[in-house]
Amino acid sequence: MAGASGPSSADRLRAFIDAEAGRLGFDAVRVTTPDSIPLVPGHLALYVGRGHHGTMEWMAETAARRGDPRVLWPDVRSIVMLAMNYGPDRDPLELLSRKDRGAISVYARHRDYHDVIKGRLKEVAQKLAARSGAGVKVFVDTAPVTEKPLAAAAGIGWQGKHTCLVSRDFGAWLFLGSIFTTAELAPDEPEPDRCGSCRACLDICPTNAFPAPYRIDARRCISYLTIELKGPIPHEFRKAIGNRIYGCDDCLAVCPWNKFAQRASEAKLAARADLQEPRLADLLTLDDAGFRALFSGSPVKRVGRDRFIRNVLIAAGNSGEVALAPQVRALAGDASPLVRGAAVWALAELAGPQAVAGLRDADADVAAEIAHVLGEQGRRAGTGC
Repeated sequence: MAGASGPSSADRLRAFIDAEAGRLGFDAVRVTTPDSIPLVPGHLALYVGRGHHGTMEWMAETAARRGDPRVLWPDVRSIVMLAMNYGPDRDPLELLSRKDRGAISVYARHRDYHDVIKGRLKEVAQKLAARSGAGVKVFVDTAPVTEKPLAAAAGIGWQGKHTCLVSRDFGAWLFLGSIFTTAELAPDEPEPDRCGSCRACLDICPTNAFPAPYRIDARRCISYLTIELKGPIPHEFRKAIGNRIYGCDDCLAVCPWNKFAQRASEAKLAARADLQEPRLADLLTLDDAGFRALFSGSPVKRVGRDRFIRNVLIAAGNSGEVALAPQVRALAGDASPLVRGAAVWALAELAGPQAVAGLRDADADVAAEIAHVLGEQGRRAGTGC
C-alpha cells in the first residue's frame, strides 16, 4: 500500500513491468499468485482419467507440475501473465467454403509465436530482475504451465465453454506467456465468466469435441487430429475436417466477444500472405525440402512433412476437385505409409473406390485403408446407395 511519501516499491516495480511490457508490444499484463488455481489438479486428473488427452502422454506425465506452479518452481511468489493480440483482419470461417484452398489456423499464419513472445518476455524478465534483484523464470507454452487458468486468475480474461481464454478487449485471439518471479507483487482480480447462456462455440464444433460446457475431448478436436495425432486420422472425423489442414478456429471465431476484438498491429504480428489461403494443388507437391522451406519459422514446421501432407490429402478428398486426383494418385506411391494411406482415402473420394481397386501395400495401415475403401464400395452396392 502506498505511504504518505508516494507509491511503494512494489507499486513502482509493477508500473515498471507494465511500461516495459507495453513498450515491447504486449497488450495485457496482469499478476496472480501461485496458489490461485486450486481446482486445476482435480480438473487435470479428471481430464486424463477420462482419456480425453488422447496420445498426449506428456499431459499425464507433467500433471503435478501443471497443477501447482510451486511444484515447477518452489521459490515462485508472483506470476506475471502477459498477452499479445493476434486478432485476424478477416473472418477465418470464410475460407472453409473455398474447398480448393487449405485452412491454416490463424495463430499459425504468423512467425512461430514461441519465438515472437519468448524473446520479449525474457527482456521484460531481465529488466524486472535487474531492477528488483528478484529471481525470474520465463515460460511460453512449451513448459508444463497451465497458462489459461493462470491468465483467468490474473484477470486477463476467462475460460469460455470451449476451455479457451476469452477477453472482453481481444475476444479469443491472444497469445499467452508468463514470468514466474520471487518478487512479491500485488495480485489483480480475476475476470468473471461472461459466457452466460451462449453456447455458440459448442454448437459450431464440426466433430462434437465438447462432451459438456467447459470440457473438451481432445481425441475429437480437429486441432488435435491435425497437429498432435501422429497416425492416421480416424475415418469418422475425416469428412468433418473439411479443408482444415492445420488446426481449427471455429470455436474461437464464432465467439460473440470477438466483435469487441481489435485487429493485431501489423508492426507486431504480420500474418504471412502465402499462408492465408494456400492452394491444395500447390501443397500436394511438397517434398520434405519444400515443406521445410515453405514453413521455415512457422509452427506448422513442427508436425513434419508427412503429417502435414496427410492433412492436405484429407482436405483434397473433401474438396470435390477431381482435377486433384492425379496428384493424389501419385502420393499413393509416397515413401511414407501415413501419406499413402491418406492418399488411398482421398483418391477414392475424388475418383471413386474403383480407383484404388488395383492398389496393394505391405504396410498394415495402408492395406487397411484399401480394404476399408473397397468394403465401403461393397456395402454401398449391397444397399443400392
